[in-house]
Amino acid sequence: MKPDSSKTLLGLDLKELSQLVEQAGEPTYRARQLFQALYGERVEAVDDLTTLPTTFREALTAEGRVIGLPKIENKFVSTDGTVRYLMSFPDAQSVETVWMPEGDGGEAGDGSEDEAAGDGAMAGEAPTQRHSWSRASICVSSQVGCAVDCQFCLTALLGVKRNLSAGEIVGQVSAVLKDNQAVPRQDRINLVFMGQGEPFLNYDNFMKSVRLLVEGIGIPASRMTVSTSGIVPRIQDFAAEPIRPRLAISLNAPNDEIRTRIMPINRKWNLSMLMEAAREYPLKSREVVTFEYVMLGGVNDSLENAREVLQLIRGIKAKVNLIAWNPGPEVPFQTPEQSQVLAFQKVLIEGGVPTFIRRPRGRDIFAACGQLKRTVSAS
Repeated sequence: MKPDSSKTLLGLDLKELSQLVEQAGEPTYRARQLFQALYGERVEAVDDLTTLPTTFREALTAEGRVIGLPKIENKFVSTDGTVRYLMSFPDAQSVETVWMPEGDGGEAGDGSEDEAAGDGAMAGEAPTQRHSWSRASICVSSQVGCAVDCQFCLTALLGVKRNLSAGEIVGQVSAVLKDNQAVPRQDRINLVFMGQGEPFLNYDNFMKSVRLLVEGIGIPASRMTVSTSGIVPRIQDFAAEPIRPRLAISLNAPNDEIRTRIMPINRKWNLSMLMEAAREYPLKSREVVTFEYVMLGGVNDSLENAREVLQLIRGIKAKVNLIAWNPGPEVPFQTPEQSQVLAFQKVLIEGGVPTFIRRPRGRDIFAACGQLKRTVSAS
């Protein structure tokens, strides 16, 4: 059962907080104080809202108000520094969130860190080095489980339990930032909405979380990337958003026959529809559409498949991320040989498409792309 979020403060935007403050008979500036405390300072309890008068805090407590940060049930640290967090909510459901220090976001990212390098943490600010890491990416979940049923993904085995609220999405980021003593307005933090779930099947909550993360937490949209399996109507909606992350599309196949077999969602929105949406997608300056391609040994990794991919994306300002499949129990695929991945990449590059091989991050703790399954151990 989905928890009652009516008493949860995290996830409320400034307008909603203003209504709450007005109903409490407090001056309007209290809403901005609340907003800053929830998102900028990332407080954990109502008693920690020390910018508010004691009487207001007591009134919030009496109403049963809570902040609503998820609880870190467990965390697992990879040999490469990646951390997989198991986070729980009041209804006993849980999701996984991944922290990737130092790097390029691994195969969970799309390289937006490099593309956005000129943006800076905030205009006029230089990152302050206070950690052993210089930058980091957070891989965020948008649903408990996933309904898309990609055959190569461990998360698909869960099915979908429910959508996450905007507060639960933002809460993952807040909890990870707090655990790593990271400050987005000083540190270089990137977000990738590529954890459990299909963000575009939880579109309204996902978009609200983006706005809160930009306006409250302080992470620019240019440092965010969202991955979709190809929910065509939502790609069209997303194109019209004034504030939006970069777009990545999980392609994973060169033709409808293979894609339908490994991604059943292709029956609803096939490659023709998906490519049309990608071609019509309006790109901002320095922006490209990223196509993610999970390589499955003997399934979609031949050189002929690579040539088919070239034809599919011809005419689109795009790049491709190749991801050698990350193995998991109960999933009957094979990781291709590195030589095959390199040969596939060569075909695309020679065809004029920037193509990158994403190195696995956290594979040993089931934190890599396609491995998130609310696993309670590291092996």
